[in-house]
Amino acid sequence: MKTLIIVTHPNIETSLINKRWVDELKKFPEKYTVHELHKAYPDGNIDVIKEQQLIESHSNLVLQFPFYWFNCPPLLKKWLDDVFTYGWAYGSNGGDKLKGRKAALAVSAGIKKEDYTEEGKYRYTLEQLLSPFETTFLYCNADYRSFFALYGAESGTSESELENSVQDYLNFVDHL
Repeated sequence: MKTLIIVTHPNIETSLINKRWVDELKKFPEKYTVHELHKAYPDGNIDVIKEQQLIESHSNLVLQFPFYWFNCPPLLKKWLDDVFTYGWAYGSNGGDKLKGRKAALAVSAGIKKEDYTEEGKYRYTLEQLLSPFETTFLYCNADYRSFFALYGAESGTSESELENSVQDYLNFVDHL
C-alpha cells in the first residue's frame, strides 16, 4: 500500500522547502498520497470519518510540516486531536487503527542544526522537541520511525541543499 503524507503548511505556495517536497512527492502518485490539510479544510472543520478512512487505506503515515514556535502548525494539532479518537486510534474498546502502522515526521526547521543541541542556543535537540509526536504514535501503538528534517531555513537554504533534501526525503519515506 501507499504512504499517506499529511502536509500542514499555512502558506504552502510561498514555502521553499515544503512546497518543493510536495511537488516532488506528487510526481509519484503510485507511491504517495499527498493530503494538504490547509487546502482540504480552509475553514478548519475537519471531516473526521474521511480522515480516518484515508489513514486506514494507507500502510504508512508521514506528517510533514514546518517546525515553528517549537511545535507544529495549529491545524495539524487540531487534526491530531480530532482524528486520533478514543475507540479508533487508542483505547480499550477497539482503538487499534494505528497499531503497527509505520509513522514518521518530516519537518523543515528554520533554526540551524547546531542550535538544536544541549549546548546550542535553545538547549534542546529537535528529537527532544518532537518527542510529543513520538509519544502520541507510541500511545496509539503505531510503529514510529523517527523524523526527517532540513535545518536552517531562516538563514537561507541553498539550491543544492534543497535538492539534496528532496532526494534524501524520498529515500527516507521509501525506507520507513
